[in-house]
Amino acid sequence: MTTPSTKTIGSQISQWGEGPIWWGGHLLYVDIEGKKLIRLDPESGEETVWEIGERIGTVVPTDIDNEVIYAGDTGYVRLNLKSGKKTPLADPEAELRGKNRFNDGKCDPAGRFWAGTISMVKEAGSANLYCLDTDGSLKLQVSEVTNSNGICWSADAKTMFYIDTPTQQIRAYDYALKSGEISNARVVVDTAAHGYASSPDGMTIDAEGMLWVAFCHGGCVIRFNPAKDKELQRVDLPCIETTACAFGGEHLDRLFVTTGVKTGLDEPDAGKVLVVDGLGVKGVPAFAFKG
Repeated sequence: MTTPSTKTIGSQISQWGEGPIWWGGHLLYVDIEGKKLIRLDPESGEETVWEIGERIGTVVPTDIDNEVIYAGDTGYVRLNLKSGKKTPLADPEAELRGKNRFNDGKCDPAGRFWAGTISMVKEAGSANLYCLDTDGSLKLQVSEVTNSNGICWSADAKTMFYIDTPTQQIRAYDYALKSGEISNARVVVDTAAHGYASSPDGMTIDAEGMLWVAFCHGGCVIRFNPAKDKELQRVDLPCIETTACAFGGEHLDRLFVTTGVKTGLDEPDAGKVLVVDGLGVKGVPAFAFKG
């Protein structure tokens, strides 16, 4: 069995890197506090940076070349990467501006864009998880959350996995591909029960159906079996604020991890993108927005 190796990639140092997604041979991710969108070519190290002018929590590709959709301070926004044109799509928490903002999110297998909010004033239960459907309609899917974070779907498109960070739990929902409806919420992994005092943050799923969770304040990514509530593997990383992870590379066998800078702590690799090779597992392709 190969021993995994970790290195930094690219030169960008984010204040708070998040939302990595592999698309079109590149890694897309955001710097929330830096208000930037970054595209990284891991082969050449070339980076393209867009100044967005607001905090964005996550970004997804679309079926249109050079267009993405992000979710941030002003809600869901379509962005043309060439012209810079922004088209507002939905802003469900405008009245909470300054208290809440959009955080993590991804597209489901049908191409809907799920994204949730975070209470920046730490008001428990004041945030929500939404779904932007392909027809442009927006639906509230999960209410009374505090820090909406990692989300992904099983390969058979029958289960959605979701993290509301302060609960320290990964929840599963029955998921209906055709309608986007979710039901039957249950806890499949209790990270506190596994001894983790740090915060489960971004999450991805591999080709074997196992979940990979980045632990903010924990300096690690953990692989869990959600069917057995079992920890399978731990990857320790060289900075404490490990925020999110995504598989990428030509064979989807490289794990990219975004990080943030912790105030008062001197860590040379903080804010950089880390890549873990030699894990012996592969991820699954990301989904684009279909609207």
